[in-house]
Amino acid sequence: LRDRCLGPVAEPHPSGRMSAEGGPAAAGDTVIHRHLLRGYWEDTDAGGIVYFANYLKFAERARTEALLARGIRQTELRERVGIVFAVREVSARYLRSARLEDQLCVTTRVEAARGARLVLRQDIWREETCLAETRVVLACLGRDGRPVRVPAEVRSALAPSG
Repeated sequence: LRDRCLGPVAEPHPSGRMSAEGGPAAAGDTVIHRHLLRGYWEDTDAGGIVYFANYLKFAERARTEALLARGIRQTELRERVGIVFAVREVSARYLRSARLEDQLCVTTRVEAARGARLVLRQDIWREETCLAETRVVLACLGRDGRPVRVPAEVRSALAPSG
């Protein structure tokens, strides 16, 4: 059974407990954030159907909000630690169409946080219907543009409690 937009969101685990695989405990099973949005004219084609590339924009906004909700400010990480996150890989499966004025919800789960990678599962919902499933691999890059380990503070903030 998949999580919908209603229901609890996991709090960060106080110890930053990670699984043996390097990801948060119960990786991929726990929704860490839900982001509500609506389909506007700017998101749709002439028929009022949300354009496929906009699902990726929705996921990007939700990722930023998920990090902020966990106390991770990307601007601060760039200035203080010298790291940024860049999309290395993205895949999307489109299941149903979103339409003009639909109330949508993007759920975010952490599948893995190890080495220089964060792997997130982000699904886009309309009520009880999953419209799109996305998987995003983020690379953690240092000032020189080379991969660096995801900081422990970020891994800890993304680890669910429980």
